[in-house]
Amino acid sequence: MEATLIAQGTDLMLYGMGTVFTFLTLLVGITSLMSSVVNRLAPEETEVVSASTAAVQGSVEPRIVKAIQAALDQHRSQ
Repeated sequence: MEATLIAQGTDLMLYGMGTVFTFLTLLVGITSLMSSVVNRLAPEETEVVSASTAAVQGSVEPRIVKAIQAALDQHRSQ
C-alpha cells in the first residue's frame, strides 16, 4: 500500500512540476514575442535631452536649476 501512495505522490509531483514548467516557458516566450512586436511597431526615441542641455537651451529657468542642484547636493551629502 505504501508503494502505491509513493507512486501516486511522485506522479502528482511530476504532473505539477511539468505544469509549472510549461506555464513559465509559455510566459517567457509570449513576453519575448510581445516585446519584439512592440519594439518593431514603436521604436524607442533616440534623442534624450539632459538637464544641462535643457539649461543651455533656456527652457528651464536658472533659479529652478539652482534649486534642483541644491536638492541633489543635499541628498548626496547624506
